[in-house]
Amino acid sequence: MPFFTIDVSDFSPGYIFTDLFIGVIGVIAILMVHGTIVNRLLMRFDQSAIAHIEDKKYNWVFVQFYLSFIRIAMVHILEIYIWGVYLALLGFLPNLVKAVLFAGSCYTTIGFVEDILPYGRKSLAFYIALSGFFCLAWTTSAMIDMTQTYKAAWRKKYEGKKFFLL
Repeated sequence: MPFFTIDVSDFSPGYIFTDLFIGVIGVIAILMVHGTIVNRLLMRFDQSAIAHIEDKKYNWVFVQFYLSFIRIAMVHILEIYIWGVYLALLGFLPNLVKAVLFAGSCYTTIGFVEDILPYGRKSLAFYIALSGFFCLAWTTSAMIDMTQTYKAAWRKKYEGKKFFLL
């Protein structure tokens, strides 16, 4: 008795290339949406932070910092919904709620929803997860950049003052 068997029907070129095409189109679309919006939010934060630092309105830098984090989190939610709508429009999942839950499960790689894609479309979960990896990494780099600006405002506000850190 063999240790494992390979079902060659899983390697149908029709499924593989269709999933590849659908998945790559989805990843490209999500990365374009993410890059456009997150880079715009980052530039907007930088411009407003510079203006607030010059005007010595340091608390506004802090407010903008946290508001930008919230906006970026909303971008990730939007991207999950885009994947969900994409899967639903292609007819791979029966309704939008299941499609969004599945997309969110794959995008965050938490896996709280079982694989409900139809046979032959299971590899799309990989493409959703791939877009999530890239988008979360991109967000991390943007947040690190924003944190440097936040720290600069903090230092300006408290230079020459003693304060207690917990």
